Amino acid sequence: MLEIVILPVLTDNYIYLIHDRLSQETAVVDPALAQPVLQVLLQKRWQLTTIFNTHHHSDHVGGNLEIKKRTGCKIIAGNADKDRIPGIDQGVNEGDFVKLGEHIARVIATPGHTSGHIVYHFAEDNLLFCGDTLFAMGCGRLFEGTADQMWCSLQKLKILPKKTKVYCAHEYTQSNGRFALTIEPGNFKLHNRMLEVDRLRSVNLSTIPSTIGEELETNPFFREDSNEIRQRIHTEDSKPSQVFAEIRRLKDNF
Repeated sequence: MLEIVILPVLTDNYIYLIHDRLSQETAVVDPALAQPVLQVLLQKRWQLTTIFNTHHHSDHVGGNLEIKKRTGCKIIAGNADKDRIPGIDQGVNEGDFVKLGEHIARVIATPGHTSGHIVYHFAEDNLLFCGDTLFAMGCGRLFEGTADQMWCSLQKLKILPKKTKVYCAHEYTQSNGRFALTIEPGNFKLHNRMLEVDRLRSVNLSTIPSTIGEELETNPFFREDSNEIRQRIHTEDSKPSQVFAEIRRLKDNF
């Protein structure tokens, strides 16, 4: 079984340490900073073997070089981002597989937030490390890609098993949920989820991970077929990708 340590850093980032108890191998996902990672490794006496990067933004790769220098780990990231990832050792593409001990993750290309964004899906462990593509009740802003690209990327994640745990890279859940309520106020599952989110945030606890099942029920970017959403944002006759684009535009201005 994999052990996951969640490290909140900066304003709202999450770094994830993944430890395989059998092989004693450890990976870190999107280390914005080096010191918090190195501190946990020291405390737990874990040896870091791998950095998994999802994309090139500095709040996801800022700790790469220092961590690599201190641990000798290998850095894996999207091949499309190979010129923008500090210290990259291995570039991977859609459909490639990476390993942590005997645990295997499939690489899924998810352009939209950036052109070279990828995510890591550990199918047998029901884990998804999705960077800034998918958030709890949200999705990433379109910095380098188009709405059509992001919509297609999210379709790949929507079909994952509902019990898949979603480890996204930011604590945006409360704001995302408040926006979701403005366009789907009749969604009782959304209301109930927000009660729990507000409770957790009131005591400064993480709302992560969620699950694909929860996102299908409450994430407006997974719900472009919702009649209520379509009516409220005046896209009743639009294609799903066009509904998604309008939801993204409204969220950008929320």
